[in-house]
Amino acid sequence: MSKAKKPKYKLLHQYYKYTGFYSFIWEGIRKAIIPTAIIVAVLFYVNYQVINLNEGLMYITKNFSDFFIFTVFLASETILGLIPPDIFIAWTKNTDTPLLYLTILAFLSYLGGVIAYFMGMGIAAIPSVNKYLYGKMTKHIINMQKWGGFLIAVGALLPLPFAIACLAAGMINFSRKHFFLFALLRFGRFIIYGFIIYSALS
Repeated sequence: MSKAKKPKYKLLHQYYKYTGFYSFIWEGIRKAIIPTAIIVAVLFYVNYQVINLNEGLMYITKNFSDFFIFTVFLASETILGLIPPDIFIAWTKNTDTPLLYLTILAFLSYLGGVIAYFMGMGIAAIPSVNKYLYGKMTKHIINMQKWGGFLIAVGALLPLPFAIACLAAGMINFSRKHFFLFALLRFGRFIIYGFIIYSALS
């Protein structure tokens, strides 16, 4: 008598367990907890003990155009997330329409990931550049080949390098349709962090 076939979710769980996906997520969360806690703690301390952050952010709002700030943010989110998005989220708190600006940031972050994805596809078409970057990003590319959309989802939601995950997805020609869907989880990260940072600055 043949053995009963395992349900698909059990097979997936087994696969992710054996390939180290869960330990990868835990390691990413563990590394992210301290920096995130430090950022929130610094916001609280500076806001109440040094200078009113709302006034400082208001200064930025008055002296730099929205277009300039959004452009810097998009460039950062496309090129490996050079500036923590939390700083920009804090900035939206002092705009006339915080939720609208937060939504725009989330969209630009998503767009930055999409641009990084197509950059990865372009890089894959240039053998010399692809070989160089493949060597630099071997770990990320191998992880993308193993876990695909779940790695994109983790990068979208957690304080992990989202742009790198998107670039790697493009380099291995990951399904465009599935990439666009998994990357939408990026909006969830901005909702969660927006609530935390707005609470810290209130």
